[in-house]
Amino acid sequence: MGTRSRVEQLALERSDRELRYAPTEQIGVIVVDNFPALGTLTALRFLEWVQANPEGVVSLPTGRTPEFFIKEVQRLTSGWHSKAARAELEAAGIDPAFQPRMDGLHFVQIDEFYPINPRHQNSFHHYVVKYYLEGFGMDPQRALLINCEEIPLPDGAELEEFWQDQPIDLNLRYRNPRSHREELERRAIYQIDQWCVNYEDRIRELGGIGFFLGGIGPDGHIGFNVRGSSMYSPTRLTEVNYETQAAAASDLGGIEVARKRLVITVGLETITFNPQCSAIIMAAGEAKARVVQRAIESPRDVEVPATALHSLENARFYLTQGAACSLSRRCTITYQQRDPFTEQDFERIVVDLSLRLQKPIRDLTKEDYRADPLGSIALQRSAGSASNLNLRIVDSLIAKIEAGMRTRSNTRFLHTEPHHDDIMLGYLPSVVRHIREHSNHHHFATMTSGFTAVTNAYVLSVCRKLQQSLQTQRDQWLRLLDSGYFEDPHYRDHDVWIYLDGIAAVSTDLQDQGTLRRFFRDLVTIFDELDIDDIEQRNSELINYFQTQYPGKKDLPYIQQLKGMCREWESACLWGYFGWDDRAVEHLRLGFYQGDIFTEEPTVSRDAVPVVELLQRVAPDVVTVAFDPEASGPDTHYKVMQAVAEALRLYAKELQRHDVTIIGYRNIWYRFHPSEANVYVPVSLNMLTLQHSSFMHTYISQKDASFPSFEHDGPFPELAQRIQVEQYDALQTCLGREFFYEHPSALIRATRGLVFLREMDLDEFGRHSRELKRRAENR
Repeated sequence: MGTRSRVEQLALERSDRELRYAPTEQIGVIVVDNFPALGTLTALRFLEWVQANPEGVVSLPTGRTPEFFIKEVQRLTSGWHSKAARAELEAAGIDPAFQPRMDGLHFVQIDEFYPINPRHQNSFHHYVVKYYLEGFGMDPQRALLINCEEIPLPDGAELEEFWQDQPIDLNLRYRNPRSHREELERRAIYQIDQWCVNYEDRIRELGGIGFFLGGIGPDGHIGFNVRGSSMYSPTRLTEVNYETQAAAASDLGGIEVARKRLVITVGLETITFNPQCSAIIMAAGEAKARVVQRAIESPRDVEVPATALHSLENARFYLTQGAACSLSRRCTITYQQRDPFTEQDFERIVVDLSLRLQKPIRDLTKEDYRADPLGSIALQRSAGSASNLNLRIVDSLIAKIEAGMRTRSNTRFLHTEPHHDDIMLGYLPSVVRHIREHSNHHHFATMTSGFTAVTNAYVLSVCRKLQQSLQTQRDQWLRLLDSGYFEDPHYRDHDVWIYLDGIAAVSTDLQDQGTLRRFFRDLVTIFDELDIDDIEQRNSELINYFQTQYPGKKDLPYIQQLKGMCREWESACLWGYFGWDDRAVEHLRLGFYQGDIFTEEPTVSRDAVPVVELLQRVAPDVVTVAFDPEASGPDTHYKVMQAVAEALRLYAKELQRHDVTIIGYRNIWYRFHPSEANVYVPVSLNMLTLQHSSFMHTYISQKDASFPSFEHDGPFPELAQRIQVEQYDALQTCLGREFFYEHPSALIRATRGLVFLREMDLDEFGRHSRELKRRAENR
């Protein structure tokens, strides 16, 4: 099938799978073990292709998806002549005798936001120049780039001056302008359209793209060819859908900015124009499994743009195990070869069958099992009747609910989170239940500063409020300074209590007073100033900074610190809801989190050791961790998990503490299958209300959802509630409504949602983490 690749052939042999399982799969697939291995395979295939095509046409992706691809290409090329590298290359199927040269390649930029200044750090033009032209040593003279400033506008106007950050109405292509301004905008749109035609022509004159690498979006898009794009689409200026805007929000500085941007993208036919194109789509994690399955197994369909690649013989999907888990034939083979067959395997198959048939498990028949490829395997492996298998799975699911009903006592909890709202959005109902048991001790630790989630507009609004307060209530601020309020850390909690008094009293004045006291305190800390005139001057400088910086630009270190402190304030207010003060809420600000496009890998000394010290101080019986072993969600979750896992290993070894229980949780970014979780925490309407209200009252910088999930256009707690209700609905189907409606416990009768958790011992957690850490560091 297509051009033979030695790299791919060896990768297939290691995976023990075929390239393609016809007739269900419409495109070749190679599966690797984990996220770093995905980058390694992609880099090796790219280098192999460049060896064979030293003057070929390549088109490579932007964003966070190609992180390990870029790092692996640079690692392999920089150490090409070393003994270790030569051995690795030979083992992977590459001839190390001659190193591929990049300076003969023609580079084609896939897409770009429009309008955007190409010098801005969040433009794809800047990314391509930094990571590919400079990073790989490609020749800029042989590159086709989308430089928005070089696309002509009416009367030679400058890009930012002409558009002035206003939305572009593409309807002007078809309707008559109503003003002189609209006439100019229509002329501009036509000129951009002509530029796109010329760009397309230049690609085709080169023979089309020879090597294309990309990720896949939540709607199946490649490039910016979103759901509904024509299979015959060329390079064009176009709008994108909400899912794509949400994914771009972090690059552009918020969804508010992303909604105003159009995009220029190569089309689906641009990618497939060269019938010999080696097109690779890479995807990691089970969160991508459904869209990957549709892209590979569906016929060509405008609702899944990636199906356009079916026409290319050399097109491939490179996937992690999680991303491939919904591919039907591969899934069947996996279960056929599984030995031993675990209870989790049985449970996954039976739950999926119940949900697919919308039939309670107890009512599943032998015929239901035999009519399902995986169900027939489960029935055969169970060595019993369908009713016996049904009973086993029902008992297991009920046991998980009963585990979620139980409350620990005399237990020391260390709750960890990558970002400041991950606990709240992941398993707040479980936290609250255990807080009510007063013999328990709780410590909350956020691992990163989280500053990238705070918009310039939010901090600017706080600065302006402080400016006004310093002018109108100066005597009050002077009294606070004279009393030592901002020097004594004891009063940090008073900021929180004042703010919470304001929530109780429905008083925005009190809420602002608490917020501004903490913000003033943060400025004192950052600038080491206690004079009110100096703080006022610093605040004025901040106002100027936030008014003049473009959204999405990497901030100066002290601005990052200030934004992070805004997030820390919100976290303090949330846990203050339940009476926990500054002694129980900690912020580690791990050093790997620097605000770069590619978050650094955690190191032992910088990132694991502070967590070890935290463990030594808290001496927990239970440690909670955002559990994302395949990087399905934000990469910060994946990397924090590595740091915590290494810290736990060192802590257990040093103190011989092997009895610590790990509770893995997931939230809005990634979910457990019911079979993966072993604790189902009941969630009542009362708790759903508390969850929403407390988030909206404390995470003020997040309530406008400037960096939303692609799944929901609104605040995060609404999505968290939806997920918990969907999980409850799934168990209702599996167990039958009467289990909940007629249960003897009022807690279960009141249940309207479920939180899924996974309890593990240190060994099990380590198996999910240490191997990933070793692969990430050594490859």
